[in-house]
Amino acid sequence: SHSTSRLQNQPQRHYGITSPISLAPPKDIDCIHTQKLVEAMKPFGVFEDEDELNHRLVVLGKLNNLVKEWILELGESKNLPPSAAANVGGKIFTFGSYRLGVHTKGADIDAVCVAPRHVERSDFFQSFFAKLKHQEEIKNLRAVEDAYVPVVKFEFDGIEIDLVFARLSMQTVSDNLDLGDDSRLRSLDIRCIRSLNGCRVTDEILHLVPNKENFRLTLRAIKLWAKRRGIYSNMLGFLGGVSWAMLVARTCQLYPNALASTLVNKFFLVFSKWEWPNPVLLKQPEESNLNLPVWDPRVNPSDRYHVMPIITPAYPQQNSTYNVSTSTRAVMIEEFKHGLVVTNEILQGKSDWPKLFEPLNFFQKYKHYIVLTASAFTEDHHLEWIGLVESKIRVLVGNLERNEFITIAHVKPQSFPGNQEPSKQSGYVSMWFLGIVFRKVENAESVNIDLTYVIQSFTDTVYRQANNLNVLKEGMKIEAAHVKRKHLHYFLPAETLQKRKKQSMPDISQNASGLQCKRTSSDGSCLDGSRDTDSRTTSLLNKITKLDTSTAEIERNAVYGRANGANNREKAPHVAVPSVPKGLSVPVIDSKMEAAVAIRTSGPPIGCAIPGPNAVSQLRAHFVQGQHELNGTPIMDFKNAAPKRPYSPTSNGSHSPTSEEYTKKTVDGEKLTGRDSAFKDGGNLEDVRRRSMENGVLGGKSMLIPIINTTRSQRLSSKELPDSSSPVPTNSIRIIKRSIKLTLNG
Repeated sequence: SHSTSRLQNQPQRHYGITSPISLAPPKDIDCIHTQKLVEAMKPFGVFEDEDELNHRLVVLGKLNNLVKEWILELGESKNLPPSAAANVGGKIFTFGSYRLGVHTKGADIDAVCVAPRHVERSDFFQSFFAKLKHQEEIKNLRAVEDAYVPVVKFEFDGIEIDLVFARLSMQTVSDNLDLGDDSRLRSLDIRCIRSLNGCRVTDEILHLVPNKENFRLTLRAIKLWAKRRGIYSNMLGFLGGVSWAMLVARTCQLYPNALASTLVNKFFLVFSKWEWPNPVLLKQPEESNLNLPVWDPRVNPSDRYHVMPIITPAYPQQNSTYNVSTSTRAVMIEEFKHGLVVTNEILQGKSDWPKLFEPLNFFQKYKHYIVLTASAFTEDHHLEWIGLVESKIRVLVGNLERNEFITIAHVKPQSFPGNQEPSKQSGYVSMWFLGIVFRKVENAESVNIDLTYVIQSFTDTVYRQANNLNVLKEGMKIEAAHVKRKHLHYFLPAETLQKRKKQSMPDISQNASGLQCKRTSSDGSCLDGSRDTDSRTTSLLNKITKLDTSTAEIERNAVYGRANGANNREKAPHVAVPSVPKGLSVPVIDSKMEAAVAIRTSGPPIGCAIPGPNAVSQLRAHFVQGQHELNGTPIMDFKNAAPKRPYSPTSNGSHSPTSEEYTKKTVDGEKLTGRDSAFKDGGNLEDVRRRSMENGVLGGKSMLIPIINTTRSQRLSSKELPDSSSPVPTNSIRIIKRSIKLTLNG
């Protein structure tokens, strides 16, 4: 064909920091597989029609005109000469999924308002905000001024828009402005640099892929797959849109002529065998004389603890996956392996594309769960509260996975409403579920695990930050409980829990972290288009991973060798758990949660200003509260309360063990003793509640914490977690500490 001869006679541009794995052109069967892939994606609303696309263009045009009008008016009000004011410009730039060309039906648009130097950030949040407020087509207008990247959110003629702001140090912003020029960042406020970064990264990704259409279709498929499998969430420690885009872009660089059907398969092949924590890089990191902080483990000790680094290509280079922990990485690697098995079957004609998009049956996957509930008295308070709680769930995952008896803590990104209408007692309630895998302890008949402190330290962190941000209101509560799979029906409707036919899934326990995969390809896949031997296949990928790393001059040995004791975020060296005599109780200091944790509060501070939450679904709910009711619990004097151990979370959540520290056994025959859970076998809900109270599982002491005023000036940025010196919130908030203990039988 013409394209084949062009490929043979004309040298291709080189993409990426290594040579491609295969330059093989597509075959006819690849076109058929790709068309079938498109058909399988259509029912999920992945593609917009022409009318919807045009509507977006019209809305963006109107918004761009509003920006120009506002900047002109502002210039006049600031006494700029009329001739200068008329030519200062200003422009809207899009970024994210819309700019990449992979947005779905109804998706929001990320955009940055770029203004000249006479426009201040305060102008954007005051006079421009006021201008938007007067537009009839604009609804649900709200500003989140103290976010990591400050943003104005609104709906413009039915399209949701997240608009950030950047002020350049230029007198005019022309329509043909190139944001890719690093010099544009000179002497800018850090918030403006972050705002521009979204745009610069998106454009650089598009510039670094060999074929944009193949990249877009592959990315649409991978994003849909990740959402269906419950691993699409930067906030909760999985990957967000830009990270998935960079992984797909790296795959496209390695197979520059492949169509989407092949690229999806190669994506799973490459990243199921990737040797994390070697970084994924799309280009050689560039130096700059601007002296902005960049990701570099040689210089920054904290960067050495990132377990799945994916580095943004635009200066200043950042790791887009700093929230990933060993647990979330292990879950994602298991899904990569599952995706590889399924796509191999599809390309061999043994299965069809819809199988790839089957949802994960999360509630059948684990034997043990932790249910986390957030409740508030009013709908507005509830939206505020769940936004904060959700942003901190990864801290809980980190606390849990650091425990020597927990192998995996897997949070489901979707939250669920409680199963009753809002009531006077509980108000509005949302629930999240974490699947837990406990490690089998050799030669032990039973092991007692105490998760009380793990949960308490998490809830303290959330209350402390809510207090620091002045968002804590009366009625805002967090509660947690351990629940076995067979008792999930007390929390969730039957249709959510229904079993699907079991699919063949790689066992996560075989390689929990996925760091050092066995370098064999028993699945029969090959990296190259030809039928090469497994050893050549895997050695090629081995080289790619190593080259990606060496190019950045980061050697695993140096990075992890030097890291020992580098800073307080490092985990202590792994020590093998000694054999435990039968029936011996093993105390666990910062560890496991069990039977039921409940934190109750009453009388939080009133009248604090709340920043609007990020898009959080409005969930009305009422959680089964019966088992948590305590009557007449004695209030103990604070002086006599047992002292709490210090707890010092960091802004990046926990830093977790490498694969060598992971055990390779799962808990097969684990059983819990009679006092293990709020729910025992048999009996109705009332009996369960009563027994929970009688057996002392939910028993515990409540304490009054002295009142400490936390003023607005002490407030932390929304990205930062308070340290252990921050006061636990108070104003006579009553926090009841309850023990969460369980026994695993061998």
